[in-house]
Amino acid sequence: MADYVGEQIAALRDEDWGVREDAALALGQSGDPRGVRPLIDALRDSDRAVQTAATSALMAIGEPAIMDLGSCLRDPDLSVQEAAASILSSIADERVVEPLMSALLSEDWVVRMHASRAMARLACPQAIETLVLLLQDKVPAVRDEAMLALKAIGEHVMTPLLNTLKDKDWRVRLKTTETLGVLGSKTAVQPLMGIVKDDPDTAVRQDAIRALGKIGDQTATEYLLGLIEDPRLQIQAIEALGKIGDRRSVPTLLKLVIRLDPREFEGRVPTCDDEKYERDLALVEAAVRALARLKDDQAIPVLILALQSTLVRKEAAEALSVFGKAAIPPLVEQFKKEPDENIQYHLKETLTRLGWNPNRIRLS
Repeated sequence: MADYVGEQIAALRDEDWGVREDAALALGQSGDPRGVRPLIDALRDSDRAVQTAATSALMAIGEPAIMDLGSCLRDPDLSVQEAAASILSSIADERVVEPLMSALLSEDWVVRMHASRAMARLACPQAIETLVLLLQDKVPAVRDEAMLALKAIGEHVMTPLLNTLKDKDWRVRLKTTETLGVLGSKTAVQPLMGIVKDDPDTAVRQDAIRALGKIGDQTATEYLLGLIEDPRLQIQAIEALGKIGDRRSVPTLLKLVIRLDPREFEGRVPTCDDEKYERDLALVEAAVRALARLKDDQAIPVLILALQSTLVRKEAAEALSVFGKAAIPPLVEQFKKEPDENIQYHLKETLTRLGWNPNRIRLS
């Protein structure tokens, strides 16, 4: 009886790259552990298609290939290291933690990226210190994977991460605040508020506010409300308040929308260096979006008022659509008493977006 696996292993040495590619794929489909070492050798094949087929085959074989792939992380050929790390990012288990730890510090960023992804799969606390270092990596993809790995590990990462908030390099502090936001642990709320208060770099302070919004703990509400008048932080504070969803924010946000005076923008042309548009109008737009997130019915009349201004009409219409049927009666009432045909048009358009049916509720 013919040895099918043996035939495919032999075919990996054929002169025709197409035959070698087919053989690699066939070995993957067979799942036979005997194919592991020949397929690892095929990772060095001169043809890219054969290398790709060998990578796919080793991933398909899975568990029997893990230890040999772990050894490949120390291979002098960086392309073999890259392939092995890529495969292990999907199939690694605790047996290859040690070589993966070394791979996190590889000179090859592709290896570092895949090793970080493998650590996310394993949720390995031993890797925390190195993963925190990789938050400073010069390659964004490596930083992102390190952040996801830290998230997978969970609460164990909080102490070393919080320590890096004191790093002298603002870029390290910036990446740390972003990571804390992704992790979403309430343990980080007080330290992040401290960063907002004391950090010398505005970008870090802004990112710390974003992180507070992502965490969503209402403990931060009053503190963020106190930042509304700070021109460097107010937009981020409003956005964070919308994400946190604490209704204590509603009165302040309503005031920001109400105080918009369209007359102040008459005769002005929107440009990137016009402070009225860059800051003042952006502030109102952020408040409208935050009110949509909070979805408090007391915002409906104010948003209907905002709908009458060309400055924030788009944002107001989108915000009102979040309220659904609750917004229809007041919109209909406003339409009936609105003398401006242009505003009538936009009121009707918003009603249509809300699913208003003129056969049920007539406008006149």
